Amino acid sequence: MGTGRVPYRDLSALLRALPLRPEDPGTARLIGRLRGVRRAGEFGRRDFLDMCRWKSPRAMLHYRRHSAATVRRVSRAVLATRDEARRMALLTALKGVSVPTASAILTLLEPRRYGVLDIRVWQLLHAIGAVRARPDGRGFGVSHWLEFLTLIRTQARALGLTARAVEWMLFGY
Repeated sequence: MGTGRVPYRDLSALLRALPLRPEDPGTARLIGRLRGVRRAGEFGRRDFLDMCRWKSPRAMLHYRRHSAATVRRVSRAVLATRDEARRMALLTALKGVSVPTASAILTLLEPRRYGVLDIRVWQLLHAIGAVRARPDGRGFGVSHWLEFLTLIRTQARALGLTARAVEWMLFGY
């Protein structure tokens, strides 16, 4: 983003000007592989490690410390609740899982409803005035996640897109 200036002051206008980006093929394969997780009501350690690696491979040492039983227990609780803040709290209680990584897990499991809370996307949202906190795009809490989720879901509904598509378009900008 260079100078930090964005020629748009409105999220809707920016999104209308951006091209729809096809999903990255590797990401599309991972999403496809995870398609049955919601129906199963849990994901296993291998899926957990793959989702975490997709977002932030640097923390793999932390992710690997979780047993298969812990991952299954947490994943069942995450998939059983409809409370977004609770989902985030459960995932971020796992060592190494930040809010952005938790958002990535949810996105990979349900791209229609979720997008990845990424530093660059948040900085863009801040530059156009869509969010006010955390101009550097770091140190996210659950409240930032919920604000982000509301923004991208609102835009997704207005444009007839998935939340992931909206987030991916912003990421590409």
